[in-house]
Amino acid sequence: MPPSKANTSAAPRHDVKVITALRRFAISISVLNIAGYTFLGFEQPWLWPFVAVLTAYVVEIGLEMVSARSDGRAPRFAGGGLKGMVEFLFPAHITGLAVNMLTYVNDRVWVLVFGVIVAVGTKWVLRAPLKGRMRHFMNPSNFGITVILLLFPWASIAPPYHFTEYLYGPADWVLPAIILVLGTMLNAKLTGRMWLIGAWLVGFVVQAVVRGLVTGTSIPAALGMMTGVAFVLFTNYMVTDPGTSPSKRSSQIAFGAGVAAMYGVLTGLGIAYGIFFATALVCLIRGGYLWGLHFLAKQRAAADLQAAAAPVEPSPVQPVGQVAAVAASGAVAAPAPAVVGAGAVTAAPTGDPCQDGTCFHGKCASLRAAAQEKKMAVPE
Repeated sequence: MPPSKANTSAAPRHDVKVITALRRFAISISVLNIAGYTFLGFEQPWLWPFVAVLTAYVVEIGLEMVSARSDGRAPRFAGGGLKGMVEFLFPAHITGLAVNMLTYVNDRVWVLVFGVIVAVGTKWVLRAPLKGRMRHFMNPSNFGITVILLLFPWASIAPPYHFTEYLYGPADWVLPAIILVLGTMLNAKLTGRMWLIGAWLVGFVVQAVVRGLVTGTSIPAALGMMTGVAFVLFTNYMVTDPGTSPSKRSSQIAFGAGVAAMYGVLTGLGIAYGIFFATALVCLIRGGYLWGLHFLAKQRAAADLQAAAAPVEPSPVQPVGQVAAVAASGAVAAPAPAVVGAGAVTAAPTGDPCQDGTCFHGKCASLRAAAQEKKMAVPE
């Protein structure tokens, strides 16, 4: 059956600022992978980035087509030509390269493929209502890496030295500095996640000091992790994912500090790869919080609707016996409203509130009260 006009509209797209950020993310991670396999020292097979990206593309397009058919709309990549397709695939491109770059699964490429499928697929599974529509709340790349580390204990993250394995002298500092500057500019101008980065860095320092005081961990060694390329990449390109991190200032601070605190707790318990587990747990907590807000809003709306629909009970009519008793006791009853006779003519409103007696001026109110008292004093 041909689609009707009502179901051919595409899903909401990212705004221009987010698309620009995704484009620069994609270009940055692509350049880093080219440099990594050319002269930095990446240890995964050179064919694997292509396998990871192709897998991400297929899963992203396939799930979008299923979602579009289910929602009765056009796919988000339709109607924009080649440019629209490229922009649609930016997130998948970033996810595929990130999962391959940050994990080491020996020679078992199927584990890499599995991790990429999980990472991309989680965007259609782990969702929560946000600003009127369903949004994924779990960081895709981080979640794919986390699942690999949980299900395959022999797997590990990529060794941190492979980012600078063949660099010597000042070049060891130049590369992290370049990544830091470019990432900071990207987040300051486009993603607006500088408060999150600041909270994450301050929280990381605090948790290192606390672990040193409580568990005896070497504080300089705990802080030394911040000088590595992997930490700089995580800070500027992983935890600041604009699709799965909050945009409000206070929420950014809570998110960044929460990841740091969770990392400190997991590392203090002796859990390896705590930085990925901490991010996944905080994203999960945020998703539960969003669902909680959604259910509370629904309950509040239902209560307001029920209160508005409740019938108004009429005031009870006072029995005649009670009226006679009140009159006998000497109480003064309020004057009954005058009944307009059949031949009486009601004055038409003039449009002036003061003349019509509907204004709220103090002087007019006193004049109306005096006129009413004078009228009541005149015997009929």
